[in-house]
Amino acid sequence: MAKVEGDNSKEPINEEAVANMYGAMRADMNQIYSEITELEMEVSEHSLVMNAIEPLDPSRRCYRMIGGVLVERTVKEVLPAVQRNKEGLAEVIARFSEALEKKKKDVMEFEAKYKIRIRKGDGETKDESGKKEGNAQRVLVGPAANESC
Repeated sequence: MAKVEGDNSKEPINEEAVANMYGAMRADMNQIYSEITELEMEVSEHSLVMNAIEPLDPSRRCYRMIGGVLVERTVKEVLPAVQRNKEGLAEVIARFSEALEKKKKDVMEFEAKYKIRIRKGDGETKDESGKKEGNAQRVLVGPAANESC
């Protein structure tokens, strides 16, 4: 796979270049996954806020953080704004999902073109029950140390 001087195609020069391009594509895909996950968490938070303030009196005082500043509004003013933000986030998630599907397709084509096969890492082991177990750490959360207030 030699590259001819002056050739404007984006063909990699050697295996290392192919691996680097593949790694970059996978990193882009992981970045999109993280963005989608973060936005989905924000949508979930918006839903929680909406569910909490919907049953309240519309004239009730409500506080909202705007650009790092806490402002006083009413429930009637805040609820539509939170709803609009949630809808906007949903649209962004849809666009990111489309970009992710395109990136997945590109990665699959790249894998097929260069006959790339993924090897399983050494970090995985099997326990007696046959389940795969990674090197993840587990956290046990108990009751608060100081329960008396």
